[in-house]
Amino acid sequence: MITIGLIREGKNPADNRVAITPSQCKWIHKQYSNVRILVESSPDRCFSDREYASAGVEVTGDVSSADILMGIKEVPVSKLVPDKTYLFFSHTKKKQPHNRGLMRAILEKNIRLIDYECLEHEDGQRIIGFGFFAGVVGAHNGMMAYGNRSGLYSMDRVYRQRSFRELIHTYFGLRLPNVKIAVTGSGRVAHGILEIMNLMGIHEVEPDDYLRRRFAYPVYTQIKGADLYARKSDGQYSRHEFHEHPELYQCKFLPYAEQTDILMNGVYWDKNVPRLFEKTDVASDNFVIRTIADITDDADGSVPINLGDHAIEDPVYGVDRKTLQKTAPYLPDSIDVMAVGNLPNELPRDASRYFGEQLIKFILEDLLNGTSPIIERATMAKEGKLTETYSYLQDYVNEK
Repeated sequence: MITIGLIREGKNPADNRVAITPSQCKWIHKQYSNVRILVESSPDRCFSDREYASAGVEVTGDVSSADILMGIKEVPVSKLVPDKTYLFFSHTKKKQPHNRGLMRAILEKNIRLIDYECLEHEDGQRIIGFGFFAGVVGAHNGMMAYGNRSGLYSMDRVYRQRSFRELIHTYFGLRLPNVKIAVTGSGRVAHGILEIMNLMGIHEVEPDDYLRRRFAYPVYTQIKGADLYARKSDGQYSRHEFHEHPELYQCKFLPYAEQTDILMNGVYWDKNVPRLFEKTDVASDNFVIRTIADITDDADGSVPINLGDHAIEDPVYGVDRKTLQKTAPYLPDSIDVMAVGNLPNELPRDASRYFGEQLIKFILEDLLNGTSPIIERATMAKEGKLTETYSYLQDYVNEK
């Protein structure tokens, strides 16, 4: 018998998403007679203890007896149970300083860590994640922020809707001005953004048309790959080379900044990837963007004026174009930035259902069998050591 424990989220503020929903637990119990799921009682989940109990799942105050422990966000060091297999988003892959202690504790406690972010198909495509719903919520919030700034329309908050379906109904009758929206990226986040663009009836145009024309109706363009980056030496673009050596490339976004009202940023970023623009660019009269939804949300990252997270309750802040200091949003000489680290929490039930479906479809069987190439590639720590793939984190762990 293999026992899976769904742990209570310990990060503050508590995340309300789950890895497996009650109905998905019920399905697993039916399909796998050798699997038992325990759920640690929590007041914060989008699915209540009662819903799990009604699905025939045992709800308890202690799941430390489980073989495999699943959460969503980082587990507080004090809550880590030694010698267990854990699955959660550790946010250590990019050497995030605030989680150095967490990775140290994982190694000290002999924990096998399988990070959701590192679960990839052979071609490097992410298998599971909340990116699509981050894109959905982030795009909605970006459009809402522009409405608040311009006063031309108003939109309700996402978390006031019970479901994605209910959210869609709020777009009926929404009349948008002839805004120009730049969407960057091509992954799950970008797909979520495009879903909202299309549901709002915003027309897609090609990047070259977008740069040359004004339109009498709202439009967006998706900028990815060859339209966004060019090799410094000869102006060409190779997708494979860019992913292997992004430092050889420069970004071509600035011409779009002269034509764009709203930027929806969905590009993956790490420190070697060129930024979309530099901080000093925003003071130029040619830089006309006034609303940025930085959905991938890296502080000082692809959007260098991202000054850090805000909470779901207050998702938008201003950045003064001259001083680059944080201000209230919607001021005449500021740019509004929507930057929230847990956007899918505004549609937690839909996001959790989608996440659990991918987990069951692509990962569960391998997990129950012990391992697979996919599981191995996503295992960051094992038997008190970093695995070979993540040995580059050793200096990060050792740093005082």
